[in-house]
Amino acid sequence: MHLDIWLLLGATLVLSAIIAVRLSHKAGLPTLLAYMGLGLLIGESGPLHIRFDNAELAETLGLAALVLILAEGGITTSWRRVRPSVPAALSVSTLGTLISIVVVALAAMWLVGMEWRPAFLLAAVLAPTDAAAVFSVLRRLPLPSRLTGLLEAESGFNDAPVVIIVVTLSAHTGVPNLAELLGVIVYELVAGGIVGVAIGWLGAQALRRVALPASGLYPIAVLSLSIGSYGAASLMHASGFLAVYVSALVLGNARLPHRPATRGFAEGVGWLAQIGLFVMLGLLADPGDLPGHILPALTIGFILLLVARPLSVVLSTMGFGLSWGEKIFASWAGLRGAVPIVLATIPMVADVEHADRLFAIVFNIVVVFTLLQGPTLPLASRLCRLTSDEQTRELDVEAAPLEELHADLLEVRIPVDSMMSGVEIFELRLPPGASITLVVRDGASFVPEPTTPLQAGDTLLVVTTAEVREATERRLRAVSRKGRLAGWFGEKGN
Repeated sequence: MHLDIWLLLGATLVLSAIIAVRLSHKAGLPTLLAYMGLGLLIGESGPLHIRFDNAELAETLGLAALVLILAEGGITTSWRRVRPSVPAALSVSTLGTLISIVVVALAAMWLVGMEWRPAFLLAAVLAPTDAAAVFSVLRRLPLPSRLTGLLEAESGFNDAPVVIIVVTLSAHTGVPNLAELLGVIVYELVAGGIVGVAIGWLGAQALRRVALPASGLYPIAVLSLSIGSYGAASLMHASGFLAVYVSALVLGNARLPHRPATRGFAEGVGWLAQIGLFVMLGLLADPGDLPGHILPALTIGFILLLVARPLSVVLSTMGFGLSWGEKIFASWAGLRGAVPIVLATIPMVADVEHADRLFAIVFNIVVVFTLLQGPTLPLASRLCRLTSDEQTRELDVEAAPLEELHADLLEVRIPVDSMMSGVEIFELRLPPGASITLVVRDGASFVPEPTTPLQAGDTLLVVTTAEVREATERRLRAVSRKGRLAGWFGEKGN
């Protein structure tokens, strides 16, 4: 197939996914269902008959997409909001994960008749919550910030220990040494966290001091540093997933230039990674094979939802001051998504016995229980009496894109030979709707008064409505050429 056809199909697929986002958002459904539905639709059983059964490629692309999704999650997460919940989130993502694995594995052995190895593999694959699903659903609910921070941080932290367990169980045919496995988990988590903090902090310091020639380079640099932390941690045999999330969290909350642009770029990359990941997983699944595994999927899924998840949350959050309502909601809000399905490809690549069955069970669980849990989260928050107006009372002081405010921000530098030097602010006679909000002089910034005289070398930040931007630019150019006595169109002001 020619490149132009592939580009047309790719663009059509992405646009279809964007439309699906809109529809699923209005219906209150997690977007992953729409994406995977697209993948199933264009797959081998669909009208386009696209065949994709390369589990090794799916694993590689899936892990790469998860890195991008975790980076986006870290960059867009407010450290101020999640900081009080980090200790509880670490407990849920480690101790809670182990409890969930044990409970689900025992249920798979006793109720479904699995042997110990596939049972523990299935339990480990299902243990982590999904960052993309959690972020897309929970950020729309007016929940207490402590609870939202707990669930967001957990979804960022719990991938790391689970990946270690899944890889270990897939590589060893015998019973792994538990003490050795716990030692590896502790080392990888600690080392991965240190790498993430170090790269995030050093990257933030460098970006504050290095003036890049274009504003569009800052988002690329931030995302590259986050992704680079994954590779650096992996070279040290540490947790790359934890490193990328932590480094992105540090960079996303640092005082860097062009933060709104960085967040917007990260969100765009994260959405694109989600679309590609979920569509690919839909392609990888065999629709004809899924119905035959629905009964064990429902059995394991309800054990996970009603027994393993609540037990792990209750036991791992003891002593952290969570109310019973918050614990119940956190149990119900443990959304599974792309992470379990991607992890299910690891046993397939390692040629573990019955790996195809495990993948089909995991796929069914993700689809059915995301459909069950996602739309019911608003009701669950009300039943748990967690819906509050805390978020509406709290002022949103994050930098906002001026496009949403129908305004523009102009950066004006006064050259050495400009006639604007010595002109006071009020003498500029800017049109109504335009205002000089900040002056940067000799490296220091201040809010000017109407009588503040301007100097050569000053940088002015001018906020203007879209309607008067052109007139504002003409007026500033006219004063720069002719001084305070310039007419409104001095030398046409162009």
